[in-house]
Amino acid sequence: MKKTNAMRILDGLKISYETLSYEDDGEHELSRGAANQTAAKLGIEPAAVFKTIVMRTEKKEVIVFCQSAEHEINLKKARQACGAKEVTPVKPDELLSLTGYIRGGCSPLGMKRTFRTFIDESALTHEKVYVSAGLRGEQICLSPQDLVRAAKAETCDLVL
Repeated sequence: MKKTNAMRILDGLKISYETLSYEDDGEHELSRGAANQTAAKLGIEPAAVFKTIVMRTEKKEVIVFCQSAEHEINLKKARQACGAKEVTPVKPDELLSLTGYIRGGCSPLGMKRTFRTFIDESALTHEKVYVSAGLRGEQICLSPQDLVRAAKAETCDLVL
């Protein structure tokens, strides 16, 4: 398997991880619940699968949030975490040019630029968490502490 930017970041930091593959059936085109579908395909609990949500503030700052597949992001808490008055999702057609990733394959690691990143604190309750490896059909499994370190992220409560 070809290394993604996310994997190269982890390799450079000497962080151990595993990769898991699943059949990508285009469900990222997308209905809500794609992260839950990914968990089901891999036979892992949805609470440990963290989806990457890219948003923009009223000042046009791009912010990255990672939220468990079990929950929707609480926009009020997201605004509080990043100190913004408003946050809105980045349009899917902007995602590739901003991050280098496509919808359904967006990893919080290895984006084109470094954006402020916030990971829901529930990640710390798991021994291992799963995030996109940067390609649809590929997940990275690693410790939540290593994810926070590699993403240079802050943890906070983002649950609705």
